[in-house]
Amino acid sequence: MPGFLRTVASRAAPALRQHTVSQRASVYTRPPKEKIGPVETAIGIGMFSLAILGPSGWILAHLEDYKKKE
Repeated sequence: MPGFLRTVASRAAPALRQHTVSQRASVYTRPPKEKIGPVETAIGIGMFSLAILGPSGWILAHLEDYKKKE
């Protein structure tokens, strides 16, 4: 096992000592093609909230049913 660790360390050490190459994302900013209205924003936020909070709310609402052992 020590031989394996020595082999891994000898190969990983030079890679860790080198300077890391920084990559830049090519993001271009422009005005949106279509503007999103307040109704569409409310629907989107509502759907995300339902998707995230819905299952946990269902479980909490039916917690007593899950506690029963039949």
